[in-house]
Amino acid sequence: MKKSIRNIGILAHVDAGKTTITEHFLFVGGAKRTLGNVNKGTTTTDFLEVEKARGISVRAASTTFFWKDAQINLIDTPGHVDFSAEVERVLNILDGAILVVSAVEGVQSHTFTIYEALCELNIPTIIFINKIDRSGSDVLRVFEEINTELNTNLFPINAPINEGVSNATVAFFDENTKQTDDVLTLQNVAIETIAEYNDEILSYYLEGKTIQFKHLYSEAKKLFHDENFTPVVTGIAKEGLAIKELLDCVIDFIPTANSVSDEISGIVFKTEHDVTLGQIAHVRLFDGKLANRNNVFNYTQNSDEKISQIKKKFAGKIEDIGKLTAGDIGLITGMNALPGDIIGKPGRIKQTNRLNIAILTVRVAPKNTPDYAKLASALQELDKEDPTLNFRWFRGDKEFQLDLTGTIQMEILEILINQRFNIEVEFSEPTIIYKETPAKKAEGFVRYWMPKPCWAIMRFEVAPAEQGSGVSFESKVSTDKIRRKYQNEVERALPKSLEQGIKGWQVTDLKIKLVEGDDHEVHSNPGDFIIATPMGIMRALENSDTQLLEPILSFEIKALEEFLGSVASDLTTMRATFANPEFENGKFTIKGSVPAATSANYAIRLASVTGGRGKLKLRFSGYDKCPEDEGVSIDYKGVSPLDESKWILHARGAYKTNEWKIWVVPA
Repeated sequence: MKKSIRNIGILAHVDAGKTTITEHFLFVGGAKRTLGNVNKGTTTTDFLEVEKARGISVRAASTTFFWKDAQINLIDTPGHVDFSAEVERVLNILDGAILVVSAVEGVQSHTFTIYEALCELNIPTIIFINKIDRSGSDVLRVFEEINTELNTNLFPINAPINEGVSNATVAFFDENTKQTDDVLTLQNVAIETIAEYNDEILSYYLEGKTIQFKHLYSEAKKLFHDENFTPVVTGIAKEGLAIKELLDCVIDFIPTANSVSDEISGIVFKTEHDVTLGQIAHVRLFDGKLANRNNVFNYTQNSDEKISQIKKKFAGKIEDIGKLTAGDIGLITGMNALPGDIIGKPGRIKQTNRLNIAILTVRVAPKNTPDYAKLASALQELDKEDPTLNFRWFRGDKEFQLDLTGTIQMEILEILINQRFNIEVEFSEPTIIYKETPAKKAEGFVRYWMPKPCWAIMRFEVAPAEQGSGVSFESKVSTDKIRRKYQNEVERALPKSLEQGIKGWQVTDLKIKLVEGDDHEVHSNPGDFIIATPMGIMRALENSDTQLLEPILSFEIKALEEFLGSVASDLTTMRATFANPEFENGKFTIKGSVPAATSANYAIRLASVTGGRGKLKLRFSGYDKCPEDEGVSIDYKGVSPLDESKWILHARGAYKTNEWKIWVVPA
């Protein structure tokens, strides 16, 4: 009989114990004979040298094992916020999740962000409270935090005994359980949670009757998928304490992957390069089936792909499986896919909201000049594996740029490039990524009619638009003046035209109108309008001038009342805007927004001010206008369309900067 499949992700704030749980899953599931250790760099899912050396996960890693009558495809994810893009792609493929929370640190900033995303995608979730043997462990406090900050009712499976010391253990709710205060408290939490949805349990509870936990557990399984509560297991991952019970919860509460159609529908959630196999695409197949040497349609790229081989990873070992069926995860070679690509049809595939946004840009260069071309190739390969790096190669300046979410990502990239490609690199100081928007309504005129044959005459109007609205385009020119096929080329050229504005940053939140123009029956061709569009747009932006936009973060700070003065002073210095604080039980909560440029290291500052007892949640909320005396302008990279004669020669291939072409006009 075919085993049921469950695709499970383990997610958490950094250092909560995800990878250690994965190791114990593989061990108790019989996939490994010996346990790996994070500190010793011997775990299965931390396979990169940098992960082994630093003891943190930086890439999502999948592996397969079996528990009871189920096949479990397990994805271990990075916990550091800088690697949120890896987590985002994994969320698209999950049947369920295990969210790990430390019994000491409790609900941290990234914990909240992850859980919010899980809720938005309706992904069934089990919480594992780890490290109850550490000094400072307080499971009841963590329960309260989860209940209030994650806004979910909790169904505890067990309770801690002797927490905070090395011989801590757990008790399960049955007649043999030692009735400590914590056990009784959490047992009542379990009863009250189910009683909220079950009249029989409620009646028993109000009448003071004994309720067998196995009956309670059975009712919880029936109710779980329709009601708002979350099973919680408490344990010690490094000791394997409560690991089997956690696996049982996965079987009992997480739904089996199922198929609703024979039509192929799947998503690539990761790609990697193997020295022997070449590019490997990690694919979750929702519907249909695939086999070696099949052709499959790449919906995202609108192209056909040829599958060479289909493989699977069991406890770190890649094995040939030859086919992939609905609900399963496989490793496919031969495809030229990118992370996030949909294969077949979209079907039931979920789309994730961004957990984090790259707000930093850096230049990267080889320490040894002869490694220039080698580094270009390496960065292109890394960009394929993580498109959020947004790799840009300004050939004329021999400069490479990457976008990053944080400085830890930069440190890891430096090590990774050295270890994987044997290239020593150096990074510039990170710069906040600003954007531009028109300061006012203005027009830009372009007449591109020399040297013939060419003819594209246009007048554009640009105007500021609502914050966060992006770019809109409207043509007021009839097709008698400029034929439809040429107007289509104008619209197609806009994204490239707006990559750099007059202050060097991407232009957004603007309305563009094509208000006048002419083509020529003999001399015009589509390439003329591709070349002319950036010239007209940049001229309009120059006439308008532009306003810098800066990234803004929403924040929530919780701390003891005695620290309010220091925190409020810091927020004012950082140009934050915030509401009046709320007070409860000797603590304050303050919410607002703050520029990313002024708050990059505030988590460290808050920890120092509050003695480590303050909590900070930060999340990207959008771009807003930057004060005139703030922000940074940068030089235009490459040939600017404002230098029209040079631009025309460059775009037509007659002018090259340092022997490299930057703008390529489609044939």
